[in-house]
Amino acid sequence: MTDEPPTDAQAPAAAEESAARESRPLTAPRDGTPPPVDGPRALADLVARFGTGAGPVALDAERASGYRYSQRAYLVQLRRQGAGTALIDPVGVPDLAALDAAIADAEWVLHAASQDLPCLADLGLRPRRLFDTELAARIAGLERVGLASLTENLLGYSLEKHHSAADWSTRPLPESWLTYAALDVELLLDLRDALAADLRAQGKDEWAAEEFAALVRWGGQQPRTRADPWRRTSGVHRLRGPRAQARVRALWTARDQLARRRDTAPGRVLPDAALVAAAEADPRDERALLAITGFNGRATRRLAKVWLDALAEARALPDGELPTPPPADGPPPPHRWAERDPAAAARLARCRQSVTATATALRLPPENLISPDSIRRLAWTPPEEVTRDAVAAHLRGYSAREWQVKLVAADLAVALAAAD
Repeated sequence: MTDEPPTDAQAPAAAEESAARESRPLTAPRDGTPPPVDGPRALADLVARFGTGAGPVALDAERASGYRYSQRAYLVQLRRQGAGTALIDPVGVPDLAALDAAIADAEWVLHAASQDLPCLADLGLRPRRLFDTELAARIAGLERVGLASLTENLLGYSLEKHHSAADWSTRPLPESWLTYAALDVELLLDLRDALAADLRAQGKDEWAAEEFAALVRWGGQQPRTRADPWRRTSGVHRLRGPRAQARVRALWTARDQLARRRDTAPGRVLPDAALVAAAEADPRDERALLAITGFNGRATRRLAKVWLDALAEARALPDGELPTPPPADGPPPPHRWAERDPAAAARLARCRQSVTATATALRLPPENLISPDSIRRLAWTPPEEVTRDAVAAHLRGYSAREWQVKLVAADLAVALAAAD
């Protein structure tokens, strides 16, 4: 093996040869680090180049999670045979519909596609076909499915991930960050070929194809907004009573409005732990508020009135406007089943055992064989007549793919029908 990374066409052979060799650090793209495209003329040149390239297109996106309120992309990386690597600054060119049209017929290769599809869709980029290297690795039965682990184990090259949590909204972006970003797509096409070969060898390529098609149908939709997003505050389970719940709701709402207005991650305005502590203590004045851990910073002290007003608002609510338990969406938490419905708990245990056995035999994570939520719903409310076809219909109703239904429906019917 040479010191240069393998070309896209050499990927399968490189994957086989590197398996038994010590990995080498990959520190620079083979064609150098390109400057970010941040204007219409440069974007037009990029569109022409990628439109005439050959084969799949590797894509990645960098966000500023933990720093910004939004989940928008602050850098988009692409690579295609015949076109090389490109970096796009969406701040300067926020509409990439022309690029989308130019590569519409190509297969798009992403790693952990569900993380990037929403922010790519916001820019006008939606795949018609895709290959997800992380999902492919899971279906192939690989234990370590991070991008760096896969390139090291399958291609023999190690990638540094020390900029993965960087604030990508920074401008200008440091050269070292741009190199890091370019390297994220440098070997993605090689990795795609190595994983595709592994899936074919195991007879799992059609399974993966169904999963990828489901991702395309999903198309980067933004997750549904929860009716009560404040209930996801870390530590909220410690609060007892609807009045305390009202306080955390009021504080959460005040923080969210501030974060949205500033385009800042909510946790940087006020950590969840401080928010919950204030909801527990219910301070009535600034001195009491500032005595709570998390409220003694200079920026937080300046906002003392915001938090005290929110708490006062919650304190003044009539009982009829206090939070009530959310309507049930599916079965209760499994740890309560034994008390509430022992027969359902027994069904769930048998179904889980069946799924685990099948997944182990197929070298699949159980959650990729069939979603745990599907199993819980099925065990809690089984079909009136437990047959393979009835179970299959229920699983399809829970968005299970045909390959999953084929592998688990019959055994789950047996598990559901077994005597308690």
